[in-house]
Amino acid sequence: MSAMPVMIFVLCAMAIAYRYYSAFLASRVAALDGTRETPAYQFNDGQNYHPTNRWVLFGHHFAAISGAGPLIGPVLAAQFGYLPSLLWLVIGVCLAGAVQDFIVLAASIRRGGKSLAQIAFFDIGKVAGTACTIAILFIIIIALAGLGKVVVKALGGESVKYPLGSRMIFAGAPPMRNASGIYIIPAGTRLTYNGGQSELIFNDPFQMKTSAELSADSPLPADAVRLVPGSSWGTFTIACTIPIALLVGLWMYKIRPGHVVEASLIGAALTLAATVVGGLIPGSPLEPYFNLKDTSVIAAMAIYGFIASVLPVWILLCPRDYLSSFLKIGTIALLVGGVLVANPKLEAPAVNSVFLGGGPTVPGHIFPFLFITIMCGAISGFHALVSSGTTPKMIKKETDARAIGYGAMLIEGLVGVCAVIAACALPVKDYYGMNVDLAAVPKWQDKILQVGGGGGPEHISMYETLTQESLRGRTGGAVTLAVGMAKIFDDATRRFVPAAEQAFQKMWKYWYHFAIMFEALFILTTIDTGTRIGRFLLQETMGKVLGGQWGRADFWPGAILSTAIIVFGWVFFIVNNSMDAIWPMFGVANQMLSVIALAIASAFLANSGLARYAWATTLPMAFVFITTSTGAVYQFIGRLDTVRTQLAKPAPDWTLTINNGVTATLLVAMQACAVIVIIAAAMRIWKATNGFHPEPGRGFEPALAGK
Repeated sequence: MSAMPVMIFVLCAMAIAYRYYSAFLASRVAALDGTRETPAYQFNDGQNYHPTNRWVLFGHHFAAISGAGPLIGPVLAAQFGYLPSLLWLVIGVCLAGAVQDFIVLAASIRRGGKSLAQIAFFDIGKVAGTACTIAILFIIIIALAGLGKVVVKALGGESVKYPLGSRMIFAGAPPMRNASGIYIIPAGTRLTYNGGQSELIFNDPFQMKTSAELSADSPLPADAVRLVPGSSWGTFTIACTIPIALLVGLWMYKIRPGHVVEASLIGAALTLAATVVGGLIPGSPLEPYFNLKDTSVIAAMAIYGFIASVLPVWILLCPRDYLSSFLKIGTIALLVGGVLVANPKLEAPAVNSVFLGGGPTVPGHIFPFLFITIMCGAISGFHALVSSGTTPKMIKKETDARAIGYGAMLIEGLVGVCAVIAACALPVKDYYGMNVDLAAVPKWQDKILQVGGGGGPEHISMYETLTQESLRGRTGGAVTLAVGMAKIFDDATRRFVPAAEQAFQKMWKYWYHFAIMFEALFILTTIDTGTRIGRFLLQETMGKVLGGQWGRADFWPGAILSTAIIVFGWVFFIVNNSMDAIWPMFGVANQMLSVIALAIASAFLANSGLARYAWATTLPMAFVFITTSTGAVYQFIGRLDTVRTQLAKPAPDWTLTINNGVTATLLVAMQACAVIVIIAAAMRIWKATNGFHPEPGRGFEPALAGK
């Protein structure tokens, strides 16, 4: 199957959905009124409530909702084949994800820009509102931890273990330790594993750390690990976007107020320049400052997330998100164009029967884990937090909500489609070579060879040479997506000028690092906005408990304390959970939040006298609840089994035991909160259908106004 007809079908389906279904939702279901005064004007404080240009706000909203999910989830779900992923992405985003984002945004505008939890207090009651608050606080921390983990995997250095019993065959004499006690493994070294039946050839030198002596005649020592350096190129470019965003914000609001186009052009030019200059960092005297270990990346993210959350929204958060949206949407447009020009063959099978019951990238069965793994590209509960967080506090007109709420989510669905195509356009052995942990290769190798095309040639060594990065065993999906994007860009450019094939190969390293920066920007813009939303929610809760000014968004002590608590929470989970543990938990938590958001949106419609249209939100809510509850049960059983296994050992791993026990408990609590919210929403809808309307046509509720 070729990718071009798939892309054309997806574009047509999304265009039809926006033209007709979103128009129906805007006019009949949400009943938008462009003359109604919005919270941005009613409570304008210059910090959080601030009327914002429609397209700047679109950029902020799209950048905020577009995290790791639409990039990483579809790449991991490609294990099941390209067809199931594509179908759910298109159907889910048009009928569920975009509907949720749009209706929640409209509800928050009518409720004074309040958060999803505060809307729940008004529309479904105190008990359900409390349950909703607890669930959201947990979910937002898990979501930010999952997103942050992807950044760490993409930018930070890490240690990689090779399969047990592996042996190294050196091209010459065995290597010697350097002054730091690290072995420099020479180019041309071969690694044999799987009983000598399989081998890897290293075309570039790399570092290995072990307390024992390396020998060509003996298996690798048990503590031997390959030291994979961080991406200094990507880290430098990401770091540059912060001062660039500060300049853009000052330009738009202080230096040249209202000159959005000027600020946009300056910001876009500087960002592209930073990407090119970043290519000079590896091998330069500046490399050590940007070649960060995973712990250093975590610390840098925590500092940035804290500062971006506390500063006034117009200084850093909004301009950086707007700036990022240029790069995001521009890159997606390039990728769509690249697919149409290159028309790559989808190497993955349409449906991969070998791994339908679970595989190396997604350990669970296709139902329900396809939906949980893809998540944000089709529907995401985190988006409901943005739609009821920063965006409704800045929107100028209600009618802008259609393009911002529904339209931005359609583009995110398109991002997911591009991610599927990029991953499935890679030869099967290359896809699994990057996405399977090296220590787990013997377990999965035979099954990988059963997948269509699995017996063909492998190109990872060539990709490593072209990108100047280590790629094998870089699990998590981020590296795989970057290689897939680089391959599509390379194929497209060579089609235009076939004679310059050798020259275009030199562009690989730029394509790859541009893609890594693109991914990291996607995620970091979600982390800063997510931290700010978590701060808003925690401050609202503090206001209810402590009273007075602690609940005000512009009260600095409350802002600093609540931000610090949120940042500590997601940093804790990043440090204490591996990628294969945190991503499924993030998926379950994120999808369950969608269930809660759609239930609240349904109650809002009923309370507004629009119960006859509640099917638009209740039908997707029911489907997502079924898939997510099933996944939560599987997750709970798996965590419980791990705890039992550890406790049965003479010397259990207490860290692993406690982490899994806490996670299992939180899964039960989250499920219970969702059920409480659903029951309360159902009762409100039932009352509305029987003639009870607490606010027929009232719209904005004065009781929820204020800061």
